[in-house]
Amino acid sequence: MHDDVATAVLRALRGPGRSPRRLLLTGWFSFLHGEATAGDVLAQQHMAAALNGAGIAHDTAWSPGFRPGALSLDTADPRAYDTLLFVCGPLHGPQVAALHARFGSLRRLAAGVSVVDPADPAVTGFHTVVARDGAGAPGRRDLAATAPAGPLPPVAGVVLSHGQGEYGERRRHAEVNESITGWLAGKDCARVPADTRLAADDWRLCATAEQFLALLPRFDLVVTTRLHGLVLGLRTGTPVIAVDPVAGGAKVGAQARALGWPALVTADALAPDILDHWWRWALSGAGRTAAACHSMR
Repeated sequence: MHDDVATAVLRALRGPGRSPRRLLLTGWFSFLHGEATAGDVLAQQHMAAALNGAGIAHDTAWSPGFRPGALSLDTADPRAYDTLLFVCGPLHGPQVAALHARFGSLRRLAAGVSVVDPADPAVTGFHTVVARDGAGAPGRRDLAATAPAGPLPPVAGVVLSHGQGEYGERRRHAEVNESITGWLAGKDCARVPADTRLAADDWRLCATAEQFLALLPRFDLVVTTRLHGLVLGLRTGTPVIAVDPVAGGAKVGAQARALGWPALVTADALAPDILDHWWRWALSGAGRTAAACHSMR
C-alpha cells in the first residue's frame, strides 16, 4: 500500500540534509498557456497546507492569465529558491520541460502527477517523481480528493434571452445581458447557464418541460431576463432575480407584478448595487420563504 502523495513528498523533502530553505510550488496552473482546473487548484491547496503544516516556507507561481499580479514563473527569481515542486496533471510537453531549464539550479520534485512516458524529458528532468498513476506502480489517490476547501458558495442559474425582436428599438437585451454577466463574474458563486428552449437533438438542452423543472430547484437562486425563467423558477420554489430587458418594461415586469414578486429590476434602473440588494434578499430567509409560497412541488 502506497503512502498518500503528500506524505511521500514530505518524506522526500525532509530527508537527511535535504530540508528546503524555500520552495516554489508550481503546476499546470502556473503556465500562461496551461490550464487551471478545479482539481489543479485543489491539489495546490492540499500541498500548500501540507507544506505549511511541515513548516516549509514556500510560494506559489500562478499563470498571469488566471491570477494577474500574483507571482508567476516569469517573476519568480530562481535564486530565491532551492526546491521546485510541481503538482497535478500530466508530466508531458515543452512547458513542463522548460521548467528544468529555467529552474535548473533547484532540486525538482513532481507529485500527484500522471506519467505517460517515463522517458519523456518532462519526466526525467525531475529528481523525484511521486506519481498518482503510470510509472508501472499502483495508483495513488489524487491530491484534490482530500484537499482543504472553503465554504461552498451559492449556485446561480442564469436564464437569459437574446432574441425577442418583436420589441424593436425598445430591446436592451445586449446591454442588459452584458451588465448581468459582468456583475455575476464578480460574485462568489457557481454560475450555471440554463435555457428554457427544449430540443430532442441537442444534449445541452432539456428535452422536456419536466427536465427543466427538475433543474431549477438545484439552484440556490435564478437570475433571468426571461418570463418563463421567472415563472418556472418560482413554480419550483427557487428565488428569482428578474430583469426586464425591454426599455419601459414589458412581459417580464408585467408577470412579476401579476405574481406579486418583488425582485424585479427594469432595464432603465439596472445597476450593480440594485442587483446586489436583490441577491442578498434572494439568498436570505425572507427570499426563500417568499419563493416557497409560489412552489407547486
